[in-house]
Amino acid sequence: EYVSDRPEMRDVAKGLRAVFDEYPDRVMIGEIYLPNDRLVAYYGAHLDEAQLPFNFQLIGAAWNAESIARTIRDYEAVLPPGAWPNWVLGNHDQSRLATRLGPAQARVAAVLLLTLRGTPTLYYGDEIGMTDAPIPAELVQDPAERNQPGLGLGRDPERAPMQWDSSIHAGFTAGMPWLPTGGDARQVNVATERDDAASLLSLYRRLIELRRTHGALSLGRIEAVEAEDDILRYDRVEGDEHIAVTLNFATGAATIVTGGQDLLA
Repeated sequence: EYVSDRPEMRDVAKGLRAVFDEYPDRVMIGEIYLPNDRLVAYYGAHLDEAQLPFNFQLIGAAWNAESIARTIRDYEAVLPPGAWPNWVLGNHDQSRLATRLGPAQARVAAVLLLTLRGTPTLYYGDEIGMTDAPIPAELVQDPAERNQPGLGLGRDPERAPMQWDSSIHAGFTAGMPWLPTGGDARQVNVATERDDAASLLSLYRRLIELRRTHGALSLGRIEAVEAEDDILRYDRVEGDEHIAVTLNFATGAATIVTGGQDLLA
């Protein structure tokens, strides 16, 4: 009651936004862990508080079609008129996507994040499929793990250095990094994936380009969010442009009949 979502925080948020608005090319983002109805209140009664109160609902949602469909519908339903949505699938407090979901579903997560309505937020390294790095006890940095070792509270595994190439320390630094790099750094790195059309990095790049070139994905509304067994479907619509998104949450292949062009082909 006295440490979370205090009413006086709303005045603080409004005051901060006023300062932000004194500068060009700025955005106010709030790292706020709250249920939807309390989270969206931080947009402000006149959209004069946080422009993007971080929406972490996908991180805690069960990874299946019905759960994700419900998460999308519930969030969209409570957004204030004119508020711009946002979605977050990973951050420095959660195991990495490839660890949580596996490599195949990490690709599904990429398509989900980059085709939902709103601003996507990507945690560094998830775009190449980095996994949680093993951290020896003597190299632990996170106070949560150091103060209570063995309870699994440490967040160092998902905070390991970015893996740029296959050189020492994955190209992150010529010195000694703050945490060791992951054991898969020789295969999972930007240099290796950059020219591989089938890599996760290439998929993210294609998705980002699609968002830039299709108004339905960048600015359009979202409609018909539905789940059927392991399949999640929704539409993105802007003017005459209509893009249908279909995602397979099953462990195996699925046959899906559509009448449009495959934009990721």
